Formats: sequence, structure tokens, C-alpha cells
Amino acid sequence: MKLLRELSETVDYIKEEKDGKTNLFLRGCFMQAECTNKNKRSYPLEILEKETNRYIEEHLPDRGYGELGHPSGPNINLERVCILTQELKKEGTDFIGKAKVTSKGMGLICAGLIEDGARLGVSSRALGSVKPNKAGVNEVQSDLRLLAIDVVADPSAPDAYVAGVFEGREYIWEASSGTWAEIEADYFKKQLITKSAKEINELKGASFQRFLDNITNLVK
Repeated sequence: MKLLRELSETVDYIKEEKDGKTNLFLRGCFMQAECTNKNKRSYPLEILEKETNRYIEEHLPDRGYGELGHPSGPNINLERVCILTQELKKEGTDFIGKAKVTSKGMGLICAGLIEDGARLGVSSRALGSVKPNKAGVNEVQSDLRLLAIDVVADPSAPDAYVAGVFEGREYIWEASSGTWAEIEADYFKKQLITKSAKEINELKGASFQRFLDNITNLVK
């Protein structure tokens, strides 16, 4: 599955006071279905709604971790968490979210940027496969898995920036370690293009041996 990132700039900042303590929240449209976004992708409503409901059940309100800035992969880096998404509600084909800015760590940086007038956006982070439809738009498939809603800068960046550096990477779930691991699909595709039948068989053997070595290292 590929790492999918979608930016949203329709986010407002809200302050709420409770028990004498002021909390800062981000609220707005976190995700959209049935439309072609800047990354030339479309999320069918049925698929996005089903996956959002799973995420709500398993992660909200206390494990909806979101990082500050672009993460390096699909796994959550707790030292970079700056928000906790607490609500996700479907309104038509939009999913309206509310996230609390954390009071420590990266949340302090996020709050400071907001207080100083910075314009921040949110970015959904998910894994999934895509398939071009008749209109040439990459339609997200039913294996979609929402991972996080992150805070990002400059949500109006051009498409090359918006797409990020993760489009060519694919990941698998390693149950033994409880993390998403990158697989080198593109590397082996490029290798196969220029190889003879004999070289391809040798590459297959080397790849399988590498796979076995990785498994051995995991169980040690």
C-alpha cells in the first residue's frame, strides 16, 4: 500500500476554557470524499466513511495522534505529536474534525505559531492503493487505512510539494514489531526492466534470501 497525504486549509483556531484552563483547538474540514483533490485523487464516500468510523472507534478521543510537520513514514512518532484529534463527524461528503493542541512538546511550538499569526493546515495520512477511473482520476480503493491527521505549514503549496516524497513508497504491516515497514517495490521494478531471464531468476533468489534474512532478524 502507498502512503497517501491530503492537505486541508479550511481550519479555524478555537480557544475553550474549562476549569480555569484555556485549551486550543483546530476545527474544520479534515477530509473530503467524492471530489478530485490537488493530488488528482478521489475518495469514494462509502470507503472513506467506513474507514473513518473504524478510526473513530479505535483511536478517538485519546489516541488520535497528529504530528507537527511532515513525518518520514506511516508510523506515529510520539515525540513529534502536537495534536489529538477528538472528533470526526460526517457532514454531507465532508468530514469535520476537531483536534486539541497538546500542552507539552511539539504542541507548544504549534500553539506559539498560531499565537504569532501563522497559517497552518492539516493533512490526513493514510495507507491504501489507488486505481485510475474512466476519467483518469486515481480512485482510492477499499484497503484504505487512516493513520493520522497531522499539522502542516503552507497548505497552498504547489502540487509537487503537496504530493510529498512518499508517493513511490509502499508499506506492509509487520505484526511482530507492530509497525509499518517500507518495501522496496520500486527498486526491484527498475531492476527487472533491464535484466535477462537468467538475471531475473538470480535477482528473485537474492530478493527471497533478503526476505528470509529480515524475518530471521525480527525473531532473534
